[in-house]
Amino acid sequence: MTETVVVFLQAVSATLAWVSGLLFYRFWRESRDVLFVFFSAGFSVMAFAWVLLAVISPTGEARPYIYAVRLLAFLLLIAGMIQKNRST
Repeated sequence: MTETVVVFLQAVSATLAWVSGLLFYRFWRESRDVLFVFFSAGFSVMAFAWVLLAVISPTGEARPYIYAVRLLAFLLLIAGMIQKNRST
């Protein structure tokens, strides 16, 4: 794939993750369930990671640091699931 296609696909992924974060935020406003806050934050961080990958060279040396940001997003999702299962 060319670099232009890779950047385009990363932008699409960032947009979809951002929209997912907004949807989970809306679900949280309606239900006040903490799981939705964690999911909203996780998907927002994931969108930020995709934007970083699109802006910074996706094949550059900074890529592992961006994956650390993505790890934070997944840890937020896992923390939300643990919190939801502990509270019931």
